[in-house]
Amino acid sequence: MTHFATAERHLLTPYDLDAGQLSRVFGELFGHRIDYADLYFQFSRSEAWSLEEGIVKSGSFNIEQGVGVRAVSGDKTAFAYSDDISLAALLDAARAVRAIAAAGGSSSLPLLKRHSLVPLYAPDDPLASLPDAEKVRLLERLEALARAADPRVTQVMAHIAGSWETILVARSDGRLAADVRPLSRVSLTVILEENGRREQGSAGGGGRFDYAYFTDAVLQDYAEKAVHQARVNLAAMPAPAGEMTVVLGPGWPGILLHEAIGHGLEGDFNRKGSSAFSGRIGERVAAKGVTVVDDGTLSNRRGSLSIDDEGVPTQRTVLIEDGILVGYLQDTLNARLMGVTPTGNGRRESFAHLPIPRMTNTTMEAGDKDPQEIIASVKKGLYAANFGGGQVDITSGKFVFSAAEAYLIENGKITRPVKGATLIGNGPDVLTRVSMIGNDLALDPGVGTCGKEGQSVPVGVGQPTLRIDGMTVGGTG
Repeated sequence: MTHFATAERHLLTPYDLDAGQLSRVFGELFGHRIDYADLYFQFSRSEAWSLEEGIVKSGSFNIEQGVGVRAVSGDKTAFAYSDDISLAALLDAARAVRAIAAAGGSSSLPLLKRHSLVPLYAPDDPLASLPDAEKVRLLERLEALARAADPRVTQVMAHIAGSWETILVARSDGRLAADVRPLSRVSLTVILEENGRREQGSAGGGGRFDYAYFTDAVLQDYAEKAVHQARVNLAAMPAPAGEMTVVLGPGWPGILLHEAIGHGLEGDFNRKGSSAFSGRIGERVAAKGVTVVDDGTLSNRRGSLSIDDEGVPTQRTVLIEDGILVGYLQDTLNARLMGVTPTGNGRRESFAHLPIPRMTNTTMEAGDKDPQEIIASVKKGLYAANFGGGQVDITSGKFVFSAAEAYLIENGKITRPVKGATLIGNGPDVLTRVSMIGNDLALDPGVGTCGKEGQSVPVGVGQPTLRIDGMTVGGTG
């Protein structure tokens, strides 16, 4: 079944809606002087299961459906949404949002035309891919693997979550687009205890596929990584503080790039002049060799989308090229107001939210250095293999990140593990301090969720091993 057929079956047919009636809604909207309008229909099913102390501690199942109606006039936006998908509700919403503009608009209606897409993922439903009893057994298997990895494991918390959604976007420029989006994730947290000291480690992954992805080999890998992280922290000494050379490992440490730099490259902050990167297109903002891209077209990745939430195909957008700022991430509204082309980065949490420019999969491109050569070049410093949480101030670019797994580098070798290390800095400044870039670009395992303006969306990150000179480290030692 095509994406359009699936979307229509869930979002239009049950409510006696068709393209002709959607045109009627646009007719209602354009009775006022509206520049642009769109309708965003969504149907989603999601579930989550949690296992703790060998038993299922929680389980949830949710069905959500509705439609969001948006009208844009100049730089003003009006938005209304309803979980009642009916012509009457759509017409009511249209009358409410068109009040943003004066009466006396156009009488011509858009001719809605289907816009085909190249799907980046199969439309498989994770929720239907395993019987419920098998989902519980998967979590039990994960717990058993973690406990078998180390006798000091005292507690295991395992989670599985999946969702399947279909969306339909109708736009006043005549574009009609649909997508079917699966998403699944498994995660694990373990606690190790020895001589009264307790430490935890976490691992997991996922993407736009069903639960068949989580084979015994994949679960074994998650268990070993979580136990390894806890084991390292159990042996760790307090982290030193001060200014030092920091080496970031490949993959998930790209979350620092996402937070400290990526948000500052989103179109809304730059249009309003509130980003540290505002008005700097064409300027050097990073060291030579630093190329940062946002790519929504990577197959099956957690942050990927065949189309964004405005019906625009996603793309590979180069943001920084060899240290020079060359672009921003754009949704339809900010692109129009800035006189540029949308990049397919208009995203929303659900039909009840407005689209805003957001990242998809944000990565730094690989360099030419062997990771061992990078480590060997550091006489004294910190190696951050994994990160926990972080915060950033978009306007100043200042950030704070806590390392979940870190080690000292002494005389060119990774030595003792340390805990309590926080990386403190300024995104634009840190980019200029990158002195060596590894040839080992890796993507994160598929666990990222990004928050902005109260909306959460799945994202991906990635980077190679990086050497950053003169970075401030907050420590407990």
